[in-house]
Amino acid sequence: MTDIFAPLMQTIRRIDCSRPIGRVCAVGGGTISVRGLQHVAALGDRIEIGANLLDGGEVIGIGAHNLIVLPDSGMDGLTMDTEVALCGPAHIAPDDSWIGRVIDPLGCPLDGRPLFPGPHLRPLTSAPPAPGRRRRLGARLSTGKAAFDTLLPIVRGQRIGLFSGSGVGKSSLLGCFARSLAADVVVIALVGERGRELREFTESVLGAEGMKRSVVIAATSDRSPLLRRRCALAAMAVAEHFRDKGLHVLFLADSVTRFAEAHREIALSTGESPSLRGYPASLSHAVMALAERAGPGMDDQGDITAVFTVLVAGSDMEEPVADMLRGVLDGHVVLDRRIAERGRFPAIDLLRSVSRSLPAAASEAENALIARARSLLSAWDRAEMMVQAGLYQKGSDPMVDQAIKLWPDLDGFLAEDAPDGGIEGSFARLVQCLHG
Repeated sequence: MTDIFAPLMQTIRRIDCSRPIGRVCAVGGGTISVRGLQHVAALGDRIEIGANLLDGGEVIGIGAHNLIVLPDSGMDGLTMDTEVALCGPAHIAPDDSWIGRVIDPLGCPLDGRPLFPGPHLRPLTSAPPAPGRRRRLGARLSTGKAAFDTLLPIVRGQRIGLFSGSGVGKSSLLGCFARSLAADVVVIALVGERGRELREFTESVLGAEGMKRSVVIAATSDRSPLLRRRCALAAMAVAEHFRDKGLHVLFLADSVTRFAEAHREIALSTGESPSLRGYPASLSHAVMALAERAGPGMDDQGDITAVFTVLVAGSDMEEPVADMLRGVLDGHVVLDRRIAERGRFPAIDLLRSVSRSLPAAASEAENALIARARSLLSAWDRAEMMVQAGLYQKGSDPMVDQAIKLWPDLDGFLAEDAPDGGIEGSFARLVQCLHG
């Protein structure tokens, strides 16, 4: 009986019997000025405004006589002297029962079923594990894709970036990882996705197999920048909950670009000047702080293996968000639109992709196979235009001759699911491709 009512009792205990109340004193520029709370509020505190006028908001500025609040939704119907209640710091209370559920960044269910919070509150922003006490990267993981089992290995605790334009197949690849990559729990942050795609992603891309071990946190594109930014932070806090229980967590964030755009909107509302192609200077810290929270844990903690997607317009790998992430992650995978247009999925551009778990993640013989495959694909890349134009003469370059012969098999290998036998089976298949 105690177990049945424990979640309800925890919820009741967290109900505030009294809260500080302020009043709206000005509205403009997308923000609300509130008097009466400036001496008790802190930056980042949550507030509730009026009676069912707004969902709430967040304190983004504190002055001598007022607070500056960014609301979660529109301000229609707001009037002077409307009551504003201070709710305290933003937090979330993950629970093991959240596995298999779809929730919003505030911890409310999106799948129409009741959802109880866990026993402990977690802050949305927290420090990563102490650098001197974190474990090193762990063992190589089976991924369900032959290319990632061999040429671009993912190891336990690794953080990789998935760089692609829209419509190039990144969601399908994330779904494959969620279903097949070796992990205990999968936490997925869908930041700024189109509303119609949420159900499609959970039912078709993830499917029942993926959902049975996943927690999906979603903030659709119509939600405020506060909730879109909070989506990634809340998802990471949920991942840390399972990591601290000693589990191996796979964290999938789609996408960091939309997280960055939400951060930019919030920063501009606070008066911060844009500097990096329209992004504020504080973005670098926000992105790196999010990425550093993933990775190996310490002592008896588990690990968070993370895949962060980045939308790159026109395959521009030098745009600010891509550049920031590439410098802090343990590898990056580039999905190329030209490859997708000729029908090969996932559209991995191997020559522009790298896993920093190599060479440690593979044996000497496996590293030799990887180097051989890369050399042949590089030779084909250099000679492709000449071959297509009929200008290359057989025998001019032995490496190019071999690349021309083996390229169809190698290109097909990059799209294959892992065969039976997992990683060993994938390497055996790679050997077949390299020997024609």
